[in-house]
Amino acid sequence: MKEESKGVAFILFASIMWALEPVLAKLSYSTSDFLHTSVVRAIVIAMVSIPYAIFTKGKFCVKAKKIPVILYIAIAGTVFADLIYFFAISKIPVINAVIIAHMQPLLVILFGFFLLDENLSKYDYGGIFSMISSAILITGKSIQNILSLRIGSFGDLMVLLATIAWATTAIAARKYLRSLNAGVITFYRFFIASLILILIAKAVRIDNVYQILVGIVVAMGTIFYYEGLKRVKAAKVAALELSSPFFASIFAFIVLHETMTALQIFGILLLFLGIYFLSKKS
Repeated sequence: MKEESKGVAFILFASIMWALEPVLAKLSYSTSDFLHTSVVRAIVIAMVSIPYAIFTKGKFCVKAKKIPVILYIAIAGTVFADLIYFFAISKIPVINAVIIAHMQPLLVILFGFFLLDENLSKYDYGGIFSMISSAILITGKSIQNILSLRIGSFGDLMVLLATIAWATTAIAARKYLRSLNAGVITFYRFFIASLILILIAKAVRIDNVYQILVGIVVAMGTIFYYEGLKRVKAAKVAALELSSPFFASIFAFIVLHETMTALQIFGILLLFLGIYFLSKKS
């Protein structure tokens, strides 16, 4: 199999893993809560990342100047963003959470424009417009709701805040941590976060197997994502990653019996269009 074909397979596998994450989280909430699920998830991800980092010859000793960035990624990207994302999943449909979370490429581009001096092309503007429209359709659910400005819910807002935080950590990692092994970054991010989450929860409580499965799924998704990123151009990765909402909608329908409106389906198509525009070069 050619390297690019392997890369495509890795990204698709990662998308399936991330689509499974919110479904498994909701199943976990039947006997647990979002806080204790987040604690177990973070610990499992940190543990799974260790053998990957060793296998890829990652060095766990990092320079002092990189520590503040790692701390920021752990606190903003996991303690804050992941925690409110898991809280939101308990309040809103899985497809809403996954769609809004996939607004991250748009936010990365916007933050890159202001923080990294990256120029926006006409395709970027087209992608931004399409993705904002997609978010409105997905969270609005119906034309009546949109016309009456009943767009989104508190849970949708929580996912949006989490997505903004994830985007800032992506910018920080891109700017300051590109030389670090992906497994090492993943380990420190979730290890530090797990310590903080344990202090917040005041315990490590495994209530069901879904808590562990969520951690394994996210760890595998992250590992395969980085493996795919080595073999496939970043623009194509963004387009392939968009398959996650489709997998999520299928899993949510089969496992949780969640359905979508026609307007939400059209919103998913607009999300595809947005990623297409964002993946094009000017």
